[in-house]
Amino acid sequence: MSGNPVPWDTATSPTPGGSSSGPGYVPRSVAEAVAVQEELRPLVDLVGPGPTAPATVAGLDVAYAESGDLLAAAVTVLDARTLAVVDSAVSVGRPAFGYVPGLFAFRELPALLAALDTLTTIPDLLVCDGHGLAHPRRFGLACHLGVVTGLPTIGVGKTPLVGAWAPPPVDRGAWSALRDGDEVVGRVLRTQAGVKPVFVSVGHRMSLENATAQVLALTPRYRLPETTRTADRLCRDALTRAAPSDRDGSDEAPGGPRRP
Repeated sequence: MSGNPVPWDTATSPTPGGSSSGPGYVPRSVAEAVAVQEELRPLVDLVGPGPTAPATVAGLDVAYAESGDLLAAAVTVLDARTLAVVDSAVSVGRPAFGYVPGLFAFRELPALLAALDTLTTIPDLLVCDGHGLAHPRRFGLACHLGVVTGLPTIGVGKTPLVGAWAPPPVDRGAWSALRDGDEVVGRVLRTQAGVKPVFVSVGHRMSLENATAQVLALTPRYRLPETTRTADRLCRDALTRAAPSDRDGSDEAPGGPRRP
């Protein structure tokens, strides 16, 4: 980030055996990736409370080519008051890790960090299109990204990865607890009256109550946060420019669901 020290310049991700590497570290195997998640999980701050009136909020999203071998990672920074985009960046490249449910952070994190690193604004809050605590090992993309950047982070998923819930009332702002066993791992939040809810979970340095409030502030008109909507458009446009024929259709099998 131009001319400014950034939190993830010196962040490290411990690896099994006590060694460490940079925050964009890519494991060599599924077992090693799971071990990294287990090692980093205790570093997550689930209390927060996090910024209640952030000046800027960033959305992060990733789009894949139909072949599954090319991705575009986008970050858009919004003025939290007006929801206008004030900064943005995109990184196009290859998935860094295989398609493994629960390990999508390793697949996407290097490209997301590359995009973050070219911003000129350090956002006060990161909003991921994915999950944080609501993850089988309680360490989804939002947790991983929060730990390596040091920034307050929340996850907003379109569909659940884990847990059970009762449908919240139909009114905007209504929510129900997302539970995995006896543990509350997030909230099922109705961002617009009568539409499908989203799945909110803490990533890092945020409380669940504050995360819910921030998501509602980012959804004045639509189901998904404006952070997600703007980042989604940016990464899809970048992917179309990078691989127009692939985005128009391919005989190859799709790369699989985005974030199982």
